[in-house]
Amino acid sequence: MKKSINWINIDGIPWKVLKEGIYVKVLSSDPETGTYTRLLKFDPGARTSEVSIHNFWEEVFVLKGSIIDETAGMQVREGFYICREPGTKHGPFKSLDGCLLLECTYR
Repeated sequence: MKKSINWINIDGIPWKVLKEGIYVKVLSSDPETGTYTRLLKFDPGARTSEVSIHNFWEEVFVLKGSIIDETAGMQVREGFYICREPGTKHGPFKSLDGCLLLECTYR
């Protein structure tokens, strides 16, 4: 079960390398379902190489910068939001100028 968290300063949560040029900061997670809330940070020029399809809902909000979803064929910028249902094909992604994303998943 996901734990309740009172206000915290997330500067104390370290960034972890997800892959070269891409970092993740997990804010909360549920070990029973595998769902999470996290920040993703792409350095300028960073990219993923795979198409993703998963069996859970996913919401993503672009906080800073921009990112290109190559499956959708579009670049989204700060202020863009998406809510993907389970089974939605997305990615690979690349960021020309770097970006910061807030990502929430749930079942």
